[in-house]
Amino acid sequence: MVRRLFLMRHGKAAWPEGVPDHERPLAPRGVATVPKMAEKLKGLAEEFDLALVSDARRTRETFAGIKSIIPDLEPRFMPEIYEAQPGALLDVVQSLPIFARNVLMVGHNPGLQSLALYLAHPETSEPDALRRLERKLPTAGLIHLELPVSWDEIDSGWARLVHFVTPGMIGGIDED
Repeated sequence: MVRRLFLMRHGKAAWPEGVPDHERPLAPRGVATVPKMAEKLKGLAEEFDLALVSDARRTRETFAGIKSIIPDLEPRFMPEIYEAQPGALLDVVQSLPIFARNVLMVGHNPGLQSLALYLAHPETSEPDALRRLERKLPTAGLIHLELPVSWDEIDSGWARLVHFVTPGMIGGIDED
């Protein structure tokens, strides 16, 4: 059974003075972009079994924009995703339940980009998507990986990068 892992970086966040990083909200541009990216996400998978979301405010707000488009998707807010290194994110993925076929993780960079590049096999992945992902994972960027093994067997090079969609590809702006 093929498993699909969707990694989405939070939408563009604001930098209000005196607000701790964990509590930074989405900027207006992030609020506007996320539903457009959620439409793209909805087109890539018929249904989702799980949504793992960092507990930071900007990722919770990003998920709210996704849920407006995919209302049946329920989140699991996870503090361990916030500012996580790729190894910690891999641990989260490797511990996913066996029944899960399509999983969305909403988190942060550089962890998500590094995890995707670690998992993606260079010869089976879509070449253009891989080249673009190596350069940058902008805010609200969406990565689609397919995995031919169970979650607990995933390791370096086991995934096929199928799609890498950025806001700039659907009429928005690619931002850090």
